[in-house]
Amino acid sequence: MLTGIDHVQLAAPAGSEGLLRAFYGEVLKMAEVPKPPALAARGGCWFQAGPVQLHLGVEAAFTPATEAHPGLRVRGTEAYEARLAASGAPVRWDRELPGHRRLFSQDPVGNRLEFLEPTP
Repeated sequence: MLTGIDHVQLAAPAGSEGLLRAFYGEVLKMAEVPKPPALAARGGCWFQAGPVQLHLGVEAAFTPATEAHPGLRVRGTEAYEARLAASGAPVRWDRELPGHRRLFSQDPVGNRLEFLEPTP
């Protein structure tokens, strides 16, 4: 029986950890989670905000995920839009999902991200 999602992993190119830390840590305000030493040797980095964890792992033949993506539930989509735009990340609003405000963006290595906020 499934009881939840522990984390979502996205791929990243080798050497992109600095960009990822700036984006996920400073722009999205996620805390970096220390990786166990054996896994840290592989590169990449992990982030957490509340119960949500995103792991970014190094992939030798990296191609950004441009369709597959995490859907991140947030409060204050306008604040996310402002922070993303200020960082230079693209922002695209989508009004096609009833009952939600949502926007799409990309991390600095090109992975697609979705931000959703339920509307009353």
